[in-house]
Amino acid sequence: MNKTILNSIITFIDTEELIPEGSTIVLGLSGGPDSVFLFQLLLELKQVGKIENFVAAHLDHEWRPNSHKDTEFCAQLAQKHGIPFETAKLSDLEADFKWDGSKEEIGRKARRFFLEFVAQKYTAEAIALGQHAQDQQETFLIRLVRGASLTGLCGIWPKRGIYIRPLLQTNKSEILNYLNAHNIAYLEDPSNLQDTFLRNRIRKNVIPALKNADDRFDTNFTHTIDRLQQTEQYLDAHARDLFAQMSTKENSLLEVSLSEFLSYPPIMQSRLLILWLTLERVPFPPSQTFIDEVMRFLRSDRGGTHALHEKWSMKKKSGTAWIEKNCFPLRSP
Repeated sequence: MNKTILNSIITFIDTEELIPEGSTIVLGLSGGPDSVFLFQLLLELKQVGKIENFVAAHLDHEWRPNSHKDTEFCAQLAQKHGIPFETAKLSDLEADFKWDGSKEEIGRKARRFFLEFVAQKYTAEAIALGQHAQDQQETFLIRLVRGASLTGLCGIWPKRGIYIRPLLQTNKSEILNYLNAHNIAYLEDPSNLQDTFLRNRIRKNVIPALKNADDRFDTNFTHTIDRLQQTEQYLDAHARDLFAQMSTKENSLLEVSLSEFLSYPPIMQSRLLILWLTLERVPFPPSQTFIDEVMRFLRSDRGGTHALHEKWSMKKKSGTAWIEKNCFPLRSP
């Protein structure tokens, strides 16, 4: 691999502390150019002793009649370089992925389920995904169009839990130039050409227009995302400190002082509420409508119970609020 690109990516990996030395990594390998490039990068990192080993993992979503050919391509790539390979079909996964109207969301959930299973099998330290700088730009613009909060506009994080994204500051043009210059084969996803997807329209129309408007777009965009993520990290840490001060653990229940909670500005109240729900592991829709509804309950003078989820409720009494798991799941009428 070109030493300039390799050194740049290694610097990013080290700065973000993505990969402890001697790690085993699971690679989400789709066969597309980004994951194939990441495959080549991991080969380099293995060769120089940066990682111990990696496993290529491919999930066949079975959404296209010839999807098995993608599996064959990925298997052959792994076999050629002596890399362990794991694969599964979506229909074979023993998990119930609830339909929320989004085929893409079901695909993401299934892929994560499969990759985390493989990571557990190999005791891997991380799961590497091939998202790059233009994926970051597209995600930001999609969320901007949809009216996201500051948290949403932070885009894709280099590391979240077990997932790492070593290519987040690598441009797609660098990836394609490298693969083409070295005659490294990769697969093309036909859905990337369909204008029915908002991401594709942004990729084809909006980002080129921004680059034409100012050739500093890529560099300045990266700096902006860095600053947004630093701001988000500070606010998250501050919210955790505040929440620790206003909450106490009583009989296994996390009780929150409403007078303290409501003493902060509305924007901080929303952040504290999301933190609270997250700490209690309550599944909730990431919508402002849901947050506003819960906030109305917390601000009202009356006590009582508010349903958060079919299995969870928020209760309040005598200036204190807490979240409980329902003994009997709520049923729709």
